[in-house]
Amino acid sequence: MSRLKVKNLTQTFVQNGSRLPVLDALNFSVDEGEFVALLGPSGCGKSTLFNIISGILAPDTGEIYLNGEQICGNTGRFAYMQQKDLLLPWRTVLRNVLVGPEIQQEPLDTAKEEAQQRLAQLGLSGFENSYPMQLSGGMRQRVALVRTLLFRKEVLLLDEPFGALDAMTRTVMQSILLDIWTEGRQTVLLITHDVEEALLLADKIYVLTARPATLKTEIPVPLPRPRNVTDTDLIHLKRELLELLQVEMSQVFNTN
Repeated sequence: MSRLKVKNLTQTFVQNGSRLPVLDALNFSVDEGEFVALLGPSGCGKSTLFNIISGILAPDTGEIYLNGEQICGNTGRFAYMQQKDLLLPWRTVLRNVLVGPEIQQEPLDTAKEEAQQRLAQLGLSGFENSYPMQLSGGMRQRVALVRTLLFRKEVLLLDEPFGALDAMTRTVMQSILLDIWTEGRQTVLLITHDVEEALLLADKIYVLTARPATLKTEIPVPLPRPRNVTDTDLIHLKRELLELLQVEMSQVFNTN
């Protein structure tokens, strides 16, 4: 049984009095412990999709299933890391990462111990009492990742978590994320615009069409980890994905 299943999801917004179709009968599934990446043209509706899955938005039509249970419109079932770190400026690093356990009314002594371990794992030891304004962008994203993990949900929704980082920091963060996933085998659904990032991390990649987004194709990535961008098989897959995305990007510009 799939851990997460999206069935016939459709969403339309009204913008300046006109209808703007965003999602069109979108279907896909993610199995337990699977790492799946979503690729698609900018503006095709990927973030809207995550907002629907997480229960922030209600779709026009369609269903979301978690472990076979229909959950559409229910919040609090996923750990959701958005593009911006969204750290609370008045809280220290430690207090920021403990938001999840506090909301879920978990014993904070145990949560603090795990928080300290995670912060150390991501190179943030010694910054527990710092405030977000005192951190670099890369450090803030690491704090946001720890906060996401401490929600302890079965499925992680990661929306371009490293997109704003420099290339070196992004590479380090990708490696850390892969280590964490290998350790805990949580189910991960990652939105990214970076084809190489998708190929380095994911078990399979779903390619979405231009808006309104529907599933264009599924690309398995049956390559052993750790992967290298210079591997011949990875380069072939990268070429295939870029060609698919180029077709969809041309649709965006032809439409506009």
